[in-house]
Amino acid sequence: MKRIAVCLVLIGVMASPRLFAQASDIPSAAPSRPAGLTQEQLGRKLLDEMVEALGGQAWLDRKDMQVWGRTAAFFQGQPNLNVVEFTGWRQFPDATQTGAERIGFLTDKSMILPGKKIDVVQIWTADNGYEVTYKGRTTLPKEQVEDYLRRRNHSIESVVQNWLKAPGVMVIAEGTDMVNRRMVDKVTVLSANNDAVTIDLDSTTHLPMRRKFEWRNETFKDHDEDVEEYSDYHTIQGLPTAFTMTRYHDGEIANQRFLTKVQYNQGLSPDLFNPDSLLKKK
Repeated sequence: MKRIAVCLVLIGVMASPRLFAQASDIPSAAPSRPAGLTQEQLGRKLLDEMVEALGGQAWLDRKDMQVWGRTAAFFQGQPNLNVVEFTGWRQFPDATQTGAERIGFLTDKSMILPGKKIDVVQIWTADNGYEVTYKGRTTLPKEQVEDYLRRRNHSIESVVQNWLKAPGVMVIAEGTDMVNRRMVDKVTVLSANNDAVTIDLDSTTHLPMRRKFEWRNETFKDHDEDVEEYSDYHTIQGLPTAFTMTRYHDGEIANQRFLTKVQYNQGLSPDLFNPDSLLKKK
């Protein structure tokens, strides 16, 4: 019995260095940190690389954008089988103009006449949302407006243009992850009031693959999660643009958008984003 116990001890002693060697071979999830950089400096470096990948100064200086595409909504993770064509116009905020967006939903003109028409548009101003028809305008429901403004305030554009310039902000490089089978670098930006946005960047191209944030749901007294995933990048006028965007709410798919055409910097009129301008009846 004593000989058996001694043998077991010897086997354990001989096996231990191998076990330790195997553990040390497991790659770390932490991003490779260039010498001398803190986690915050590395996080800011990754975000700088993201801006450069998106087009650098030309991306920062975008004035407006028009898109054409299709959108589909989901309920409890299931599609509602209603795919809608749309045209969207967007005005980026800068020193001369406020941010605004207009979305027109296309329908068939009639059973006889060919072509499409826009009977209803949604206009999003700096602080509100409206639905406009040839009959007039109505203010969109409060919950819908709050959801839109919350997502805009946590967008990648807002993080770069506003969050990173605010006092007390922290940037943390959080290691690596997988998004749609691609390796990404995770960066979290934390504001002075403990609001946070996490952006996952393709480790090879540095383009954003996913944006995630949480917010407190005052109705249910818990936290909800909003996630957007970006894919199918095409370079338009020198600016890589995601033609597919999938949005998730609390882990369930909520909306998908597929673009077919994009144009930047057309000099869109501010009147396009005026909710008091009625649609013309056709």
